[in-house]
Amino acid sequence: YCIIPHIRGKYRSRKIEEITEEAKRLASSGTKELIIIAQDTTYYGMDIYGRLALPELLKELCKIDGIRWIRLMYCYEDKITDELIDTMAREEKICHYIDIPIQHSSDRILKAMNRKSTKTSIMSTISKLRAKMPDINIRTTLITGFPGETEEDFQETLDVVRKANYDTAFTFIYSKRSGTPAAGMENQVPEDVVKDRFSRLLTLVQEKGRENSSRFQGTIQEILVEDENREKGTLTGRTQHNLLVHFPGEKDLIGKYVKVSLDTCKGFYYFGSLAE
Repeated sequence: YCIIPHIRGKYRSRKIEEITEEAKRLASSGTKELIIIAQDTTYYGMDIYGRLALPELLKELCKIDGIRWIRLMYCYEDKITDELIDTMAREEKICHYIDIPIQHSSDRILKAMNRKSTKTSIMSTISKLRAKMPDINIRTTLITGFPGETEEDFQETLDVVRKANYDTAFTFIYSKRSGTPAAGMENQVPEDVVKDRFSRLLTLVQEKGRENSSRFQGTIQEILVEDENREKGTLTGRTQHNLLVHFPGEKDLIGKYVKVSLDTCKGFYYFGSLAE
């Protein structure tokens, strides 16, 4: 159903030594945070080492002086191993944030999407992550309206959203992509049905996201200051959990880590103040 793998071709991993050398150059030029991203980050190493080598790569990157945070994006649930979870929990530089694009929660639809996850495995992985890192922020991606999706299938996705407590979920309506098997599938879901399901999914995702994000209200968090807001004298930065925070401060703090009190939760962002 996704056209990107068809466009990009087979997965191609870079050697650990090559990545770490680049990371060292970045650190020497002032970079403080690394974002590890790929079409499937958790597949890293299979093509060149014959094994899932992401934990090994992360351990090497954590040794680099000057790098404070390492953030993971696009980690597929079926390859999130116990070793990876243990590495994330043990290494202080790895942010307690992970992006897991599950797309759906119905076993039948996941199989039709050619995905190896199941509803049970998704919930098991999330439980393991939260057991090791209770404060972890989990982001996901969800699609509704995939060909053949029934109301029962859709309810499976709503059930996981309720139980998994995602902090952020990007929701999309399925759309045909020429050249993908899904485009030729029968039982395309009527547009009005898809829109209704999307509306219900979005409402639940926003409700759960606001509820989960508010758990940090009243805490003091370390912020990497990114920029000055449109309102002069107000800075914007992010926590290791990827929460956006606005707070009063001087421009010379940009690019630095500061302690900020998260005073008011506004749903998916905070207003805060510099902690003394």
